Amino acid sequence: MCFQAKYWTTLWVFVFGYISIIGVSAGAHRLWSHRSYKAKWPMKLILMILQTASYELSIHWWARNHRMHHKYSDTDADPHNPKRGFFFAHIGWFLVEKHPEYIKKLSKVDFTDLEQDPIVAFQKRWYMYLALIFAFILPPLIPYWCWGETLWCAWCANIVRCLLIMHITFSINSSAHRWGTRTYTKSNSSCDNVSVAIVTFGEGWHNYHHAFPWDYRSSEFGNYSISISTAFINLCAFLGMAYDLKAATSDMVKQRITENKSVSKKYKLEEY
Repeated sequence: MCFQAKYWTTLWVFVFGYISIIGVSAGAHRLWSHRSYKAKWPMKLILMILQTASYELSIHWWARNHRMHHKYSDTDADPHNPKRGFFFAHIGWFLVEKHPEYIKKLSKVDFTDLEQDPIVAFQKRWYMYLALIFAFILPPLIPYWCWGETLWCAWCANIVRCLLIMHITFSINSSAHRWGTRTYTKSNSSCDNVSVAIVTFGEGWHNYHHAFPWDYRSSEFGNYSISISTAFINLCAFLGMAYDLKAATSDMVKQRITENKSVSKKYKLEEY
């Protein structure tokens, strides 16, 4: 397929793949999981469509798992507990039933805001139909209509796009909980991983994220703060579509680093 598909089709796989990731990162993750900023309905609608195009199941499902991950990191209630091995943290958790401890503690986490959000509720109700349209019908039609790609190659390229998005996202659950630095918190196995940050365009600063989960940037300042999702949120804020952006100050970050240096291994779990 790689040798048959046209150049523009291959480029489309990566370009639309990373555009879809914005729906996961800026949408399901930073907006709906952590409420790190607020958005008006047009922006929410765009993020919902992009997240649907990623085919990582519904926003409600995604945000519920992510809140459990933050509240119960590295325990059996963590949906992708890294202590169960690299494969499990990466994709194994996606293939098996949830651990009884996860089911037991699910009721202790508040999901009211997700259930009351009309866009999240709409997507949850009609997810399979929306996914069929935005993840499997429209994306292959773009190469077919715009530069004459065959439907077969366009379809196969789109499957590659979905797999690419999935493994890029899952690399945060696996690699960014195994290799890297732990500058900001030792309360869990999260790490700042440069390789993951490069592949995900800014989502690999996972130790910082666990220390400041409510920071809409999900990364610190300087050269390592480059993120397509952060840039998208900033653009939407400039256009008046995003507001109340939460961010840790320089003093807060410095204080956290100082406190973390005096901690040998663990202290209280981080709230989402």
